[in-house]
Amino acid sequence: MSETAIAAPKPANPNAPTEEKVLSVEHYTDRLFSFRISRPMSFRFRSGEFVMIGLPAEPGAEKPKPILRAYSVASPSWDEELEFFSIKVEDGPLTSRLQKIQPGDTVLLGRKPVGTLVHDALTPGKRLYMFSTGTGFAPFASVIRDPETYEKFDEVIVTHTCREVAELAYSQKIVESLPNDPLIGEFVGDKLKYFPSVTREEFKHMGRITDLIETGALFEHLNVPPLNPKTDRVMICGSMEMINDTKALVEKAGLDEGSNAAPSQFVIEKAFVG
Repeated sequence: MSETAIAAPKPANPNAPTEEKVLSVEHYTDRLFSFRISRPMSFRFRSGEFVMIGLPAEPGAEKPKPILRAYSVASPSWDEELEFFSIKVEDGPLTSRLQKIQPGDTVLLGRKPVGTLVHDALTPGKRLYMFSTGTGFAPFASVIRDPETYEKFDEVIVTHTCREVAELAYSQKIVESLPNDPLIGEFVGDKLKYFPSVTREEFKHMGRITDLIETGALFEHLNVPPLNPKTDRVMICGSMEMINDTKALVEKAGLDEGSNAAPSQFVIEKAFVG
């Protein structure tokens, strides 16, 4: 009696994204929202890194291929859930659909977090600056909720510049929650300084972050000395224009750019979009 050969099942692609469940969604303006998803037990990342996320292909799509984009993880590395902060683009290939997600929906999560906005890419210093615009605040929402940040630096300064006051809601919520946070509050103490500014509305701090750095207004408001390569370390995240302009000012102050392979005095996130 001959045996019928049975083909072995193909092994699953070990690099394929995992399917995660949407746990909560919060909308701040018609342009900005945040959401939290489940975190696989095997998913490890350093606070400040980004990962590819996306949505399953739409049913009936001509080319049923999921669209994935790089997103900074906004939650700290110790969090049991993963949080993201996103823009809404009406005709965006991904965000046109992503902005409509509801709890219980499925989001695809890449397996390989990477990035340069991490402590490993900086040499030791006294003061850490994190300059951000728009959704560029996302990686810093992770970094300022990591105990390691406060163990490594005496002062932690995060700036967030948006067009309108309402767009600061996410960063304000995160910063205001920290002093009373049972896990991170004792580390934060009085080390964290938050500097929000807007460019298109009346507000206590107005202007582009580059102008505030260049004129010295930022340092005056914070009661700290100007940037100094001996004491200060810098992370920058925002639009490409903002990154380039801020990088030029930081270099003018004498700071050298670092990376995971060669840590130094400041880092930027080249992969960030938005």
